[in-house]
Amino acid sequence: MEAGFAGEFKLMCVPRALLAFALIGLSSGCASRPTNVLLPVADTSPASSKVEMLVTTTRARSTNPAEMYTGERGIAPSFADITVSIPPASVRKVGEVAWPKKLPSNPATDFAVVKAEEITRDGAKEWLHASVRKSPDHSVLVFVHGFNNRFEDSLYRFAQIAHDTGTDSAPILVTWPSRGSTLAYGYDRESTNYTRDALETLFQYLARDPEVKEVSILAHSMGNWLALESLRQMAIRNGGLPAKFKNVMLAAPDVDVDVFRTQIADMGKQHPQFTLFVSQDDRALAFSRRVWGNIPRLGSINPEEAPYKEELSSNNVTVIDLTKVKSGDSLNHGKFASSPQIVQLIGARMAAGQTLTDSRVGLGDTIVQATTGAAAAAGSAAGLVISAPVAVVDQNTRENYGNEVENLTGSPRTQANKTNKGCILPATSMQGCKK
Repeated sequence: MEAGFAGEFKLMCVPRALLAFALIGLSSGCASRPTNVLLPVADTSPASSKVEMLVTTTRARSTNPAEMYTGERGIAPSFADITVSIPPASVRKVGEVAWPKKLPSNPATDFAVVKAEEITRDGAKEWLHASVRKSPDHSVLVFVHGFNNRFEDSLYRFAQIAHDTGTDSAPILVTWPSRGSTLAYGYDRESTNYTRDALETLFQYLARDPEVKEVSILAHSMGNWLALESLRQMAIRNGGLPAKFKNVMLAAPDVDVDVFRTQIADMGKQHPQFTLFVSQDDRALAFSRRVWGNIPRLGSINPEEAPYKEELSSNNVTVIDLTKVKSGDSLNHGKFASSPQIVQLIGARMAAGQTLTDSRVGLGDTIVQATTGAAAAAGSAAGLVISAPVAVVDQNTRENYGNEVENLTGSPRTQANKTNKGCILPATSMQGCKK
């Protein structure tokens, strides 16, 4: 009785917002799947693709080789060389992580680890140099996962992103100590702070390494706090950020909007091109907002409202509004990775020197390509075109694909729209065009 009462009392003391968040998480996906899936299996599926990645983590090592790393904090950063097998397109949709239904994983139908070796810091440097030399532009893509991620969650999600975007950049997974529980929000948040110095050390190394020509960063959810804080520290320490840090993509950032304002100011005038993915129906960020004193979270703002529109524009932050984009994510918190169109467009390249609005190839042209199943161009650190259905429509797209854009947006092409060809939407939606 005493143990039961203590457990009940502990549950009563959980903040209501977090408890509701946990219940939503439970109700949104009750189907169980195996855990501890990382024990390497034989590469028995020639038709499967392989994603080779470097892992750097502040997690503690696990005594279970099928888990590799726990959700607890390690004493010092660790490194691993891991290869994930991705099953053929005939058995998996773009944007999906094909978790095994039973163990061992079957590379013909499941995501499966075919190589997993812990390596030293020097081994990590050797891996990086070899991988960067294979990249056409000697670039790297750093991924920082979000809240409530076990090690295997972050590993398979990044493998899916790296594969589905078609990036040629050397993939580096930064995984920090997350317990993989919705009720461990506070622990996870402090774990990002615990990891700041380690991530800055990685950034500093990439900045100094002459082999690395360009660096792109993709962060999700709470991982944005970690990425932004590490960039801020680096900028303060170095008096600015290096030019080779080209793109920073902030997906559903669980970051206080006021704090973001100071972070980007501390980085100085020369900062990377920021692309912000927002979704006003993000249920996870709605609960995070309640936890943090009802201050808006950056990933769920309305970018057309003041003061956000003016501030984002003045800091040259490109905003992609995914509110109307549908995906298989019941919390609407992972649209950037689970929506086939979006994840393909993250990998679509832009010619050197162009910006999101000065190319004669409209952004919507890329939308049409992805939506109709045409192959998206491979990622390039010369720049990433980040666009989304019903989120960005520019002048050239309107001229080239009038009817196609109408079909994509799901709205009739009114006479006002027909005569408003000169409207270029700097932020997100068609609301920015004058009727």
